[in-house]
Amino acid sequence: MTDQQVAFVAQGKLHRRSASGELRPVESAFGRSLRDRAAQIHNRHAWKTKGTSAQFLQGMSCAGGVCDPGEFRVSISGVCGGPEPGSLFYTLETDEVGGIFTIDAQGVETRLFHTADFRVRHIAISPGRDEVAASIVYPNYSSHIAIMRSEGAAFQEVTEGESMDLAPSWAAGSGRRIVFQSAGMGRDSSGRFTGLSANAIQLLDLDSGDLATAAEDAAHDLLSPRMTADGSLYYIRRPYEPGPPKASVLGALKDAALMPFRISYAFFQFFNFFSLRYTGKPLANSAGGLQRQQDLKQMMILGNLVDAAKAARASEDAEAPSMVPSTWQLVRRGPTGEPETLARSVLSYDVAADGSVLYSNGSAVYHLAGGSRPQRLLLSQFIEQVVALG
Repeated sequence: MTDQQVAFVAQGKLHRRSASGELRPVESAFGRSLRDRAAQIHNRHAWKTKGTSAQFLQGMSCAGGVCDPGEFRVSISGVCGGPEPGSLFYTLETDEVGGIFTIDAQGVETRLFHTADFRVRHIAISPGRDEVAASIVYPNYSSHIAIMRSEGAAFQEVTEGESMDLAPSWAAGSGRRIVFQSAGMGRDSSGRFTGLSANAIQLLDLDSGDLATAAEDAAHDLLSPRMTADGSLYYIRRPYEPGPPKASVLGALKDAALMPFRISYAFFQFFNFFSLRYTGKPLANSAGGLQRQQDLKQMMILGNLVDAAKAARASEDAEAPSMVPSTWQLVRRGPTGEPETLARSVLSYDVAADGSVLYSNGSAVYHLAGGSRPQRLLLSQFIEQVVALG
């Protein structure tokens, strides 16, 4: 088994694999303190869920100031290697606040930055270990690339405009250059978001301010780029899916025909809600079609919602089902400009210092070195990001 060290995010939690193959979770002290505070608030107001009002308040996550600690969201949204050996940088967010934290080899956590104005994701540290690049995501769905000193300071945004700029990484070699994926945003006359263009890969020179398109394909999204010292460009390529189709006469007739069924379904859900609220039992049992439990979920990956259940049903590996379809391909475009497909059903990947590649299909992490077959390093559930360490 390879001695490659790995960090990965799965279901909003951070994990680490050592060179010996040992897996262990990495818990955020800040996130734990937020959950503890939510539990204290819940306990102080527990009387509100007892007595005559209990049935009405039961199941409400934050009713009258009573917050269920189990419903309090603390999620790790990004990770990269830190400035010191054995350290990590990661981004953490709740529904109210987000920030950047570092944890050293001894497990000591330091908060570098936090804000309620936006969310910070897709963090990457520079080759010199003195700067950090990240995606800044705003409530209006736009996102830009920003730079921060690795010891902690205010962010400086280096991209702008009506676009969704995500997944920055530092290009190896001389100079301060960043590659990232970028999609233009469409809005209607009222300013409402209507859709995104295909993601292209942009190369930004921070010293000169020059911005150039490194790769684009009108039929595909090009995601999560990496650029190595020899000029090779790695990225995930998947079919571009434009916004929802425009209304048609046939679609309008179909909607009219289905309206009675949709109204009936709405009534069922309304009364089912009250049945669950006051009796604790649904109108349909767990074996029913309307109440069946989902064993897989949808995942938000690189700004896109992924139907993990659908992809898993089509996967050939029952032990490690793919969370994305086989059309999500890891591609390397070498210095000659010819693209080469390295792997299929790739949700996340990283290029290690020795030139080998780590990638994940959402259920497992694989190591790909040279011309050898991929070696599976670990299994987990709903892996959102994988990073090579060391």
